[in-house]
Amino acid sequence: MSTTQSERLRELLEPLVSSQGLDLEEIEVDSVGRKRVLRVVVDSDTGADLDQIADVSRALSAKLDETDAMGEGEYTLEVGTPGAERLLTEHRHYVRAADRLVKFQLAEGGELVARILKVDDEGVDTEVPGVKGRKATARRIAFDDIVRARVQVEFSRKDKKEEEA
Repeated sequence: MSTTQSERLRELLEPLVSSQGLDLEEIEVDSVGRKRVLRVVVDSDTGADLDQIADVSRALSAKLDETDAMGEGEYTLEVGTPGAERLLTEHRHYVRAADRLVKFQLAEGGELVARILKVDDEGVDTEVPGVKGRKATARRIAFDDIVRARVQVEFSRKDKKEEEA
């Protein structure tokens, strides 16, 4: 059974990322002409700050330099965090998205935009925003019923503290 370069890189780099208190979320190797880019996405329950990103980048760079995991030739290493509109693929992603607005594609068909309130092993409790003056409604979604889920960017959401004032 052959392993892909991404799988080999994951095996090599994941222990280093974990030792920095972060989760290795994604590895992607892109080739554009003669240029190669290794993109590594890391995260944690509390997020990753710039200092953590710099530390893990240095550790990964040193490890890659001492191995032939990237083969011959030059490459660029980019280390970052998931974007604002991250795709939710793991249980921990849903936990980290608590209190965020998420667009769900459902197995039964259709889409639902709702705020994640609570996450457990079977699914998520959500609040579906009310439309045209209607109150928000609660809805339970089992993980088996979710085909795809992506965090949505909110530009005008009021902070809870503002709402309580």
